[in-house]
Amino acid sequence: MSGPATTTRTQISVTSYYYRRGGAEAVMLDQNTMLEEHGWSIVPFAMQYPLNDESDWSDRFVEEIDFASSYGTLERVRKVAKSVYSFEARSAIGRLIDDTKADIVHAHNVYHHLTPSIFGAVQAKGIPAVMTVHDLKIGCPSKLMLAPDGVCDRCKGGKTWHAVQQRCLKGSLALSTVAAVETSLHRALGSYRNNVDRFIVPSRFHLDTLTEWGMPREKARHLPNAVDVSHLSPADHVGERFVFVGRLAEEKGLTTFVRAVAEAGVGATIVGTGPEKAQLQRLVDQLDADVEFVGYRTGEDLFDLVAASRALVLPSECYENAPVVILEAYGVGIPVIGSNLGGIPELIADGETGLLAEAGDVEGFANAMTDLAGRPDREIAEMGAVGRRFVETNFTREKYLDGLLAIYGELGL
Repeated sequence: MSGPATTTRTQISVTSYYYRRGGAEAVMLDQNTMLEEHGWSIVPFAMQYPLNDESDWSDRFVEEIDFASSYGTLERVRKVAKSVYSFEARSAIGRLIDDTKADIVHAHNVYHHLTPSIFGAVQAKGIPAVMTVHDLKIGCPSKLMLAPDGVCDRCKGGKTWHAVQQRCLKGSLALSTVAAVETSLHRALGSYRNNVDRFIVPSRFHLDTLTEWGMPREKARHLPNAVDVSHLSPADHVGERFVFVGRLAEEKGLTTFVRAVAEAGVGATIVGTGPEKAQLQRLVDQLDADVEFVGYRTGEDLFDLVAASRALVLPSECYENAPVVILEAYGVGIPVIGSNLGGIPELIADGETGLLAEAGDVEGFANAMTDLAGRPDREIAEMGAVGRRFVETNFTREKYLDGLLAIYGELGL
């Protein structure tokens, strides 16, 4: 790991939501902690939001945009325009750079709230801009490369009208049109291509895919996420139930999961909340599947529940990037069954740390769960132990920080 910092550097850490909302925010907050421990000063920049973590800089955050709110017609039009290109965010980050004398801006998820308008302001101030790419939004209006009929690359090459035709965002013509306009505008402006100095991509799949879609390869760097498993311990016995952890959304493949659980005749626990909850509960009742919904869990409560399971199942039917939940499952000593899609196969050694199945293949996932259910507990424990060694070797905080600082070093820091 790099030695102690000799001078204090200041980074502006940019994300739409400044709290541990999901995987992207968790990566951002953990990265900030690592840099602070290394002597950096971190200045957050986000939108106003009731759940945000406390910060001395929150008065610099921009106006909240929440399309679930009941805005009037004119206010909704104003918010939509701001979600495509935010002059407020561009001006605010420019002032923040001046006031903090920041050395670098590191952005995470900025779409729809802060917008890529901020990158032009950063370039105008003459300091580097880095972006960790957590999804496929740079190229795809829906950010998932997923249309109603499955995995999709119709918008490749800037053909974003396909997102409107397919109504890729929640089946909504209006939302899909706004997303397509946003993607097309920032492609035309070169907001990413010209104004971001380095793109950090956690999975090789996303790096290769986005390069094909126009992300400058010379600016892209592969840097896997870090997971600290030192505080995680495997359970003292191997559990029987299979567990899913994540958002209950259509792209997560939970319909496939529930059907596979019923076909395999095993028990399963679903951890999380989301728009598909009611539909999934109806399917569970219809199939008389042994599936328990336990809602949102976090911290030790979550890790204890996962550690007591037989395996984590990640049946995603979209191009996942580098799901941290896989690495956390290894941290508590259980194997993972995952879709052979996107960045997931990079994290599962088939037959060693878990099993792979084709996305959307009910029989394939049922067979994988039947396989692990029938193996001796000692084999399951050994798969989990191999997974933990994999994490401890390749995804440490030290490796991540060294890689991050090396990228910053390329930019003169």
